[in-house]
Amino acid sequence: MHDETNFELEERFLTADRLISEGQLREAAQTLEDILAEAPDFGKAHNHLGWLYETKFKNYDRAEEHYRLAVKFAPGYAAAYYNYCYCLAALRKHDELEIILGLALKVPGINYATLYNEYGMMREIQGRYDDAIHYFRLHIQNSFDSKTIDSAVESISRCERKKKLTV
Repeated sequence: MHDETNFELEERFLTADRLISEGQLREAAQTLEDILAEAPDFGKAHNHLGWLYETKFKNYDRAEEHYRLAVKFAPGYAAAYYNYCYCLAALRKHDELEIILGLALKVPGINYATLYNEYGMMREIQGRYDDAIHYFRLHIQNSFDSKTIDSAVESISRCERKKKLTV
C-alpha cells in the first residue's frame, strides 16, 4: 500500500465513524465493507464493523469474527480489545475472554482499570468471588475517577455478600 492509499483509507474510515455517530448505520457498514474489500487487513474497520454487528444488528457471530480480525490486524488498537472483551463477556465465553484480556494487558496505552473490571466481572459470574475481589481491587488501584472507584467498591461488597449467600 502506498502512503496516499493509507491516508485515503483512513479518511474513509473516519467518514464511517462519523456516519455511525450520526446514526447512519447502513451507510457506515457499507463504507466499512468497501474499505475491507480493498484492504482486508484494516483492523480498525473490522473493529467498527464488529461493534455494529454486536450492538446494532445483534449478529454476534459476525461481531466476534470482526473483533478477532481487528485484534489480529491492529494489535495496538485498544478499542478493539475493549469491544471484543465486552462481546465475549456478554456471550459468557470465558475461555476466549481470558485470552483476550491477557493480550490486552500488553497493549501500550490500554486502560488497565477497565480490563481489571472485566476480569472481576468474569470471576464474579464464575462464582470465584475471592478472585473477583482481587481484580476489583486492582481496578481501584488503576482508577482515577471517583465514580469508577465507587462502582468497584460496590462490586467488592456485592461479591462479599454473594460469598456469604452461596456457601
